[in-house]
Amino acid sequence: MKTQRTIAALLLPVLIFALSALPAQADDALPTSKVVAQGAILMDFETGRVLWEKNAHEPLPMASTTKIMTAILTLEKGDLNDIVTISANAAHTPEVNMNLTTGEKIKLENLLYALMLQSSNDSAVAIAEYIGGSVEEFCRMMTAKAKEIGAKDTVFETPNGLDKGDHHSTAYDMALIARYAMKNPEFIKIINTQGVSAESDKKSYVITNKNRLLYEYEGANGIKTGFTGKAGHCFVGAAKRGDMQLISVVLASGWGDKGKAQKWVDTKAMLNYGFQNYQYYTVFNRGDEAGSVTVNRSKTPSVRYYYAEGLRLPLTKTEKENLRVAEDVPSQMLAPVQKGQKLGDATVLVCNTAFAQIPLIAEDSAARHDLKSSIEKLLNVWFEMGTDGDVSITLPENILP
Repeated sequence: MKTQRTIAALLLPVLIFALSALPAQADDALPTSKVVAQGAILMDFETGRVLWEKNAHEPLPMASTTKIMTAILTLEKGDLNDIVTISANAAHTPEVNMNLTTGEKIKLENLLYALMLQSSNDSAVAIAEYIGGSVEEFCRMMTAKAKEIGAKDTVFETPNGLDKGDHHSTAYDMALIARYAMKNPEFIKIINTQGVSAESDKKSYVITNKNRLLYEYEGANGIKTGFTGKAGHCFVGAAKRGDMQLISVVLASGWGDKGKAQKWVDTKAMLNYGFQNYQYYTVFNRGDEAGSVTVNRSKTPSVRYYYAEGLRLPLTKTEKENLRVAEDVPSQMLAPVQKGQKLGDATVLVCNTAFAQIPLIAEDSAARHDLKSSIEKLLNVWFEMGTDGDVSITLPENILP
């Protein structure tokens, strides 16, 4: 691919349709009855495509999976080497806790590990007060960040997920938040740590990862458990096999011991479905030649065009067999054509459903060459004689027969 192609492509918009709008055509569909959770989703990390869902847009409380957003803001707004002084408000937060004490001083990094590995509620409050100045302001920041990410039906009223007011999200929104978080290498490092030792100015801590998926599922690399009496058992999970990274979300997989076990059953069923049914397929690469168009009124009879962006999709075998690319480009064009000019679009359809639209870009220029352009050149040369500046004369298109 030529360098100039890449530069031209970067200057052009690429329209990708909402990936959740493309209904999955599975070869071995997972019945919704096999997943107990009230809200659930399986999302491809690379593209954001929704591979499977159940009530994915239903507003539900999300318990301690809330802490994913708390961690995002901690990593983006804080310095992990900072020392945090624990307030009485943080020290008296309901369990599960680190058992922090009023006035205790501890590194922000240690609070973050306790937050994500063992779901400490008091560390969440301490972080919120330190980063946001108050719990209320930090929750406002959390909700604003969710909207920025695209999670538009999410409201945070606590930094730890304890039930309060209108604190809620959806399975889809939590998948978006998790996908965003997993683009941060430090976040990945934290959630995959089995355990750490930490110290404050008053005591020592042993922080252990409570995420069973890391130990029970091949390729698991995240993310966060959750439970409250209102939310039931929740889990945002992630696993990678080969080059495919998947994100799963289950909200309200049940209550009590049965629900505690069910969230793992639900999660594994969804991940198994994804890995067993989907593979990545490259539809085309950026800069691949797509075709050519005839150019009239030019010494250059035709101009080739190429895809402004590449496209790689997770597809089932059935979807791959029913994938096609429809080009919308004129059969012929009137010169001039400029190198890098958009000539049309390529629409990618999967099982007759539009999935993406990619601009088609001219590979070379085609200058106009006819009687009109020849007269324009002569006039420009003649009027430029004896002047210091450039002269550009353009005759009306229909001035000549």
